[in-house]
Amino acid sequence: MVAGPNNPGMELDLAWIKEVRVNLPAVKRRAETLGTRRTVKQQWQAAWLLKAVTCIDLTTLSGDDTPSNTSRLTLKAARPIREDLIKAMDAEELKITCGAVCVYPSRVKETVQFLQKYGASQIPVAAVATGFPSGQYSLNTRLQEIRMAVEAGAREIDIVINRTLALQHKWKEL
Repeated sequence: MVAGPNNPGMELDLAWIKEVRVNLPAVKRRAETLGTRRTVKQQWQAAWLLKAVTCIDLTTLSGDDTPSNTSRLTLKAARPIREDLIKAMDAEELKITCGAVCVYPSRVKETVQFLQKYGASQIPVAAVATGFPSGQYSLNTRLQEIRMAVEAGAREIDIVINRTLALQHKWKEL
């Protein structure tokens, strides 16, 4: 088990997975109402939308990404809402940014540099690692990819699981 400073990890306990029960009819009924009800009062909608922006990870996982693409993405993460809208909401002091910027491990270093350039080094860089999108790489390769991303400055790792193992309920192997 790999442990980091913010996530010490834990042993796998399959008992809780076996005990999970989902009331599917109730879930479906609730899902059908999501688009029909206003769950946030009108006077709070802008505040909740601003909060939602801070929870978004802007992501580029294109095979033909360039430093120019990464630069534009990091600038958008640092300034996700037009300045005139922020001023109109009197929200300048909130300093709204996106939650993270997610890139391939090979783009982490330049993403960190661009965030510093745009005065947004507080925004974490997330790397999608461990064989995106398939998760079919060997364990050693996946661990090396994580190490490389962290060494380059990634503060979050989005791990891709082997879907075949998950679909076959092979949790220990996963």
